[in-house]
Amino acid sequence: MSNINYKKISENLLKGLPERTQSIIERRFGLKGGERETLEAIGQSYEITRERVRQIADEGLLQCKKKIESQKEVFLALDSALRNFGDIKKEDALLEFIGGNKHQNPVYFLLTLANGFNRAQDDDNFHSFWTKNKEAVSFAKKTVELTLNKFKTEKKLFSLDELFEAQKQELDKKFGKKITKNIFASYIELSKNIEKNYEGKLGIRNWIEVNPKGIKNKAFLVLKKENKPLHFTQVATYIDNMFNSSEKKAHSATVHNELIKDDRFVLVGRGLYALREWGYIPGVVKDVIFTILKNEGKPMAKEEIMEKILKQRMIKENTVFLNLQDKERFLRDEQGKYTIKEA
Repeated sequence: MSNINYKKISENLLKGLPERTQSIIERRFGLKGGERETLEAIGQSYEITRERVRQIADEGLLQCKKKIESQKEVFLALDSALRNFGDIKKEDALLEFIGGNKHQNPVYFLLTLANGFNRAQDDDNFHSFWTKNKEAVSFAKKTVELTLNKFKTEKKLFSLDELFEAQKQELDKKFGKKITKNIFASYIELSKNIEKNYEGKLGIRNWIEVNPKGIKNKAFLVLKKENKPLHFTQVATYIDNMFNSSEKKAHSATVHNELIKDDRFVLVGRGLYALREWGYIPGVVKDVIFTILKNEGKPMAKEEIMEKILKQRMIKENTVFLNLQDKERFLRDEQGKYTIKEA
């Protein structure tokens, strides 16, 4: 974000502290390039309690805070970064924005020292975030609530642009000021219940369109997107290409087994599957013929049956004719038309 060396500034603030205090703070905040360590882990290495570690760290941080007046440029930069997002930002996104790949831990350290910057711990509904005022928190949470209601009402995914355009007038009216797309994005990013799917569209976290669990749900999304019947081997290939995950590859045999067991899918040809919601009748060819005759409620000529069943199954005409010869299920009248044999 800037040319400020956050790591160097953090090191300067720690200078003059007792060696153990400095080491504890470095480990607590990951200032030497490692992971942030817990109070428990640090205490074990020094053979002191976690509470004593906390006390030592707090005493050291208090000394660091006395030096921060000399770092006004840094804290103006931090303040500017947060204002860019409406005075509130998801923690990991803010740290990456300010510190890039290398200086996220030093930025976290400096935010902890800065006056007026407050960190909120994550909970069931929101990720941890940094803010500068309570009003921003209220605006953000109301925006998330309105957005979740929008998803529940519309029951569909939105791109960020679509979602912002659909809600900006209501948000401006509710807050009495204009909300920019950048601020809107920062607000909804806080929610654990709103996520992006594989195409970058936003929706509710537990929708299968957002977080498909297992092969069958991914297969469902593949067919929805392609909007046509596919062979199970094609479905497996599309799953690997669409989701591009680090998971093991979707094997075609596994896909075939999952599709057979799930009644959302209908086998419409040799290895070809369609979605039941498209109007495909489940069952073997005889079952489909039976359903067609039952729905029509009158005798039908072979050609009429053929026309309807070929919309349901990708099979040869002779297969339909052979199935019509089942005298246990179908009757042919003097005019050559077929009906269901009554039990």
